[in-house]
Amino acid sequence: MRNFATLTRMRIQLTLRNKMFVFFSLVMPFAFFFLYAGIFAKGQPRVVRFFLGPVLALTVMGSFWGLSAALVMFREQGILRRFHVTPVTASDMLASSVVANYVLIFPTVVLLFFLSRTIFHVSHFGDLFSSFILISIGAVSFSSMGLVVASVTNTMQETQVINQLLWLPLIFLSGATFPLAFLPRVAQKFSLFLPATYLVQGLQRAIFESIPIWRLGIEVASLAFWAVLTFFLSAQLFRWEPEVKVPRKAKLLVAATAIPFLLLGLWENKYGNIPALAQSSYDSLGRPAKSAPPADSSK
Repeated sequence: MRNFATLTRMRIQLTLRNKMFVFFSLVMPFAFFFLYAGIFAKGQPRVVRFFLGPVLALTVMGSFWGLSAALVMFREQGILRRFHVTPVTASDMLASSVVANYVLIFPTVVLLFFLSRTIFHVSHFGDLFSSFILISIGAVSFSSMGLVVASVTNTMQETQVINQLLWLPLIFLSGATFPLAFLPRVAQKFSLFLPATYLVQGLQRAIFESIPIWRLGIEVASLAFWAVLTFFLSAQLFRWEPEVKVPRKAKLLVAATAIPFLLLGLWENKYGNIPALAQSSYDSLGRPAKSAPPADSSK
């Protein structure tokens, strides 16, 4: 346990030197926060609360980018090779990376709540316990996704390309940058196949509608299962030295991590009501989305 704590502390120190982590975990969340709260919400406390969930989700999701880039950089620079000659296993290294990432983003989360109260006078934050659980599970889930990306890419350039291809749909089609109810019907249907959608909508419902954790079972269970799956796979594919190339079949295994959300997306498109719930929340602000489908009154 003591060795793990030491390893985690070293991972925190190394991560703080990474410019990508600083941008995606510090600069970007506050930029979006003041953009949403100051311009879109016009400082209205209730509307600020509506946008706080997506901002927190962006903070959590951004962790995968910095984490994947950091691990690949450590492998290229030979830093991981130094750890390999110690009694540190791949699981130890990856778990300490996830814990370090969580420790580093949590102050940002707390500060966002603090700024919402002090600057924009938000007096109520819904169900904080639900928010805490979703933030924690989301941080582990997207950190594990970053570990998988680092496991199957060989260079920093390749990592950045993969991250970009993943990042754009995650933020633009999940409701993180534009409310889900504002998106066209086709985009809403596609969003149900993305893990980010369940994090964004879960946090928004917990904060804006005070939904308790037991009513967010789909969001929590899907993200938790995905976290376990991606972490296990990243541990199997982890490489210490840059000379060791990833086998071709590994990328097929990585593609298999999308299967849970493929199945969940099919189920949600047929039986779920996440778009209807998102529409209802958005309409309660007095800003109906013309392009969104009407809520299904039968659900």
